[in-house]
Amino acid sequence: MPGSREKPARVAIVGASSLRGKELKLVLEDRKFPAGEIILLDEPILAGTLTEAGGEPTFIRALDEDSFERADFAFFAGSAQDAERNWHAAQKSGARVIDLTGAIGASGNAITWIPGLESVLPRRAATGLEAGKPAPYSSPAPGTIITCALAAGLQRFSPARIVVMLFPPVSERDQAGVDELESQTTNLLSFKPIEQSVFDAQVAFNLLAGYGEESKPALKDLRAAISRDAASYLSGRAPVPAIQLVQAPVFYGYAFAAYAEFSSPQAPEQLESSFRNLGIKVAASGDVAPNNVSVAGEGEIQIARIEADPAIANGVWIWGAVDNLRLATTNAVQIAEELLEAPAACN
Repeated sequence: MPGSREKPARVAIVGASSLRGKELKLVLEDRKFPAGEIILLDEPILAGTLTEAGGEPTFIRALDEDSFERADFAFFAGSAQDAERNWHAAQKSGARVIDLTGAIGASGNAITWIPGLESVLPRRAATGLEAGKPAPYSSPAPGTIITCALAAGLQRFSPARIVVMLFPPVSERDQAGVDELESQTTNLLSFKPIEQSVFDAQVAFNLLAGYGEESKPALKDLRAAISRDAASYLSGRAPVPAIQLVQAPVFYGYAFAAYAEFSSPQAPEQLESSFRNLGIKVAASGDVAPNNVSVAGEGEIQIARIEADPAIANGVWIWGAVDNLRLATTNAVQIAEELLEAPAACN
């Protein structure tokens, strides 16, 4: 948590009604971020929705060109389209822009930052930034953070290969994904036709290696984005894992399985110690392996005890899980905390 600040920050959250936006507000409050005012912004159709911020009742405001006046921080937690259309206005107003949608980072106009990995993988400058203006920051998607954390924890052991299997929950597609899984589950149990407007496929009671043709973005595009972002962040500093994405029929919680192989045997205890040094929680001996339920509300990645592969002498398996919404928003708030601590060094 940052040190004292003379004037409380004015914080704007774009996409306040989204799952990420709601979680972001909670994380700001839980971490006691020094926000004197939190401005909740969203599409005009949602303006006037009653909610609360900092324990006080407030309303969601319509997003317009004056929304960022006097804002110190502007978090973009809703749609990529909102971020693309409005981040310049936020930057022009003097706000520090932190994007959770991936839109600004994909254009090369933001510095991707994972503060928890700073000791191993310090942030890198982005190209195409406008001189004299505060740099926007991109807080990566959960799948990217997981992949980069695994690579960072294993890098000093020089792995020959790392393979990561990611199992995203439907909440990665915001409330619409949650509603569709709930509807599909209910209707299948009642032998009724199912709704498929989000995934264009049956997600309930199923595992998917791809969505239906009408679903946008396609699962392969989401996988490609995670792979691209991880490779860009790790490039030249840590081995880039191979990534596969399988849609799981769960509402919340991002599970993953990773395989790493080395040129010589590595003690699992040493690997686990490396992960602990990055703030990753490793299960104690005899503990149940983390799962989607057990990690709910926790901001850190959690892994089970690392196991040697029974057939490959130098191979190990890593199982883990994380609260996807809490991980993404905690990373974004940590960026803001770092900017408060040393604003000049973070330009």
